[in-house]
Amino acid sequence: MSSVGYSVALTTEFGAGLRDHLLSHISKGYLQEDMCFALWRPSTGQSRRTAILTEIILPLEGERKLHGGASFMSSYLERVCGLALERGMGIAFLHSHFTPGWQGMSADDVVAEERLAPRIFATTGLPLVGLTMGTDGALSARFWPRIGRGRFSREGCGTVRFIGDDFNVTFMDQLAPKPAFKEELKRTYSAWGEEKQNLIARLHCGVIGAGSVGALVAEGLARMGVENITLIDFDEIKRHNLDRHLHAATDDIGKLKVDVTAKILEKHATANKLNIRKVPVGIHCEEGLKAALDCDISFSCVDRPWPRQILNMIATAHLIPVIDGGIRLSVTRSEKLRSADWRAHTVLPGRPCLECLGQFNPSDVSIERQGLLDDPSYIAGLPDNHFIHRNENVFGFSMNAAGLMILQFLSLVVQPAGISDTGAQLYHFVTGTMDKDKVYECDEHCAYKNHIGIGDEFPYPVI
Repeated sequence: MSSVGYSVALTTEFGAGLRDHLLSHISKGYLQEDMCFALWRPSTGQSRRTAILTEIILPLEGERKLHGGASFMSSYLERVCGLALERGMGIAFLHSHFTPGWQGMSADDVVAEERLAPRIFATTGLPLVGLTMGTDGALSARFWPRIGRGRFSREGCGTVRFIGDDFNVTFMDQLAPKPAFKEELKRTYSAWGEEKQNLIARLHCGVIGAGSVGALVAEGLARMGVENITLIDFDEIKRHNLDRHLHAATDDIGKLKVDVTAKILEKHATANKLNIRKVPVGIHCEEGLKAALDCDISFSCVDRPWPRQILNMIATAHLIPVIDGGIRLSVTRSEKLRSADWRAHTVLPGRPCLECLGQFNPSDVSIERQGLLDDPSYIAGLPDNHFIHRNENVFGFSMNAAGLMILQFLSLVVQPAGISDTGAQLYHFVTGTMDKDKVYECDEHCAYKNHIGIGDEFPYPVI
C-alpha cells in the first residue's frame, strides 16, 4: 500500500474563515498576499500523520506588514507560541499566492519556513506545518519534521482535506497523481466528469467489516476506480455466510474475510493500480484503529456497538467522514417475516453522530467491552428483541443497504446540483417507502460534538 505520509484536515467552516482573511485583498483585485498563523492537533494513523487545523490566530494591528508579499513581526510569533503552549497544540504558518490550485514554493517561501521550523519545534515539540492558499481556496501543505540536531526536512502533504457539506480534497500530484483515463471507466466518467472521477479514484477508502454489506461496498468502490482500499475485519468465512457474502464459495470456509474479498477485488478493479491493505483485526484493536486513521473516508459495515462507537470518534475527533449502514429484521414466532428495514447516513461535523442517531448505546458498548456479547450464557438471558438476536439477513437486503451507503458516498463527493447531504435515510421493505431521519443535529450535551477535531487527544478510551 502506497502512503502519502502526511496530510492536513480542516472543517469547511474553518476553511471559509481562512479564505476570508488570506484572500481578502486578492478578491478585491489587489495583488496583495496575506498571512496568518493557526493551531493544529495531531491525528496519527499507521502510515499517515495528519495535522487537524482547529484555531485561526489572526494578526492584530501592527503584527504584520503587507508589501505585495506579507511578513510578520516577532510580537505576532511570540503571541502565537504562547497560545500554542497554553493549549498544547502545534503551529501552522499560512500565506496566500496569486494563482489557483496546488501551490509550489518560492525560494523566499522555503527560507521563511526553514527559519521558522526550529523555533516552532523548540516551543511545541511538534513540527511546523506550512500551508499556501491559491486564489480558488485550494490549500497545499508540508510538514517540517526534525531529522537531526538543528536540521529539519520539508515533507509534502499528499492531501489537504476539507470536511463538511462542501467536502473536497486538494491533492499533491507528485504524491497522488491523477489517474489516466481507461475505457473500462468510460460510462463512469460520463456520469459526473473527469474532475469528480479524479477525486473519487484518489480517495483512500476504508471498509470496516468485510461481511455481507462490506463485501458489496468494497466491490462498488473497486468497480468505480478507487485506487486505495483498506479492509478491516478479524472474522473468517463460515458456512452460514455463503448465502449472502458476495465473494465467498464453499472452499473459502475458514479463510479470512479480508483475504477472500481482496482476492476478488484484484480481479474486478477498474483502477490502473489497485492498492489493497488487508487488516485482519477488529477496529477495537490498536492496529485496526491506526489503519482506519490512514483513510480519507470509512464505511461502517459492522453490527456491534463498540466498533460503531470507535467509528463515531473517528468521524468527529479525526475529521474522517464515516458512512454507516444497518439492517434490522423482525420475524413472527412462526418464522415469517414481519418487517425489514435498513438505513444509511454519513457522519461528519455538522451532522448528527451515530450515538445521537441511536445507532449505538453506550451501555451496550460497556457490555461488549466486558466480552458479555460473546458469552452464550449471558446472551441466553437477553430478551428476544435485543439487537444481538436480530442477526437475520439475506443477500437482497444486503445489496440494498450497501447501495444506499454507496449513494451516500456519491452524494458527499459528487455533490450533484450542489447537494451533498441527502440526510439519514431509512428504507422500509414491507411498505416500500423511504423516510428521512428526523434527527438533524447532535444533542446539546453530545460528547462527540464537543470534541470535533481533537484528534489523538480524544479524552475517552475507545480501544
